[in-house]
Amino acid sequence: MQKHKFLNIPFIPYDKNLVSRARELRKETTEAENLFWNKVLKNKKLVDFKFTRQKPLDHFIVDFYCAKLGLIIEIDGEIHNFQKDRDMERDNILKQKFGLKIIRYTNEEILNNVEKVTEDLVTRIQNTTPP
Repeated sequence: MQKHKFLNIPFIPYDKNLVSRARELRKETTEAENLFWNKVLKNKKLVDFKFTRQKPLDHFIVDFYCAKLGLIIEIDGEIHNFQKDRDMERDNILKQKFGLKIIRYTNEEILNNVEKVTEDLVTRIQNTTPP
């Protein structure tokens, strides 16, 4: 896999046409995504890794991405109940093509118990090996 020009992390190519849509999505975050970003991921608050939000990867936009860990975090709302097959196909492409790991939480898990989700995430990160 190609490495980033300046950083020692894998470079994942992406569709440049998705950049403006990713910017829009950053402004339209769900309540759960906003809570998770601000309480857990932003500025390495609780996990000591840099995450970006609404990140274009290949021809998809993922909710949160940590390049150093090769880790995607998805927050699934109600719409995901109707597109599980599509999500599974996307996950398989990102896993097989780039070796990325994907963790999914639901809106309800975040909104009802962000502390428990944070503990789960920290445990999973501790057990993750970088790509």
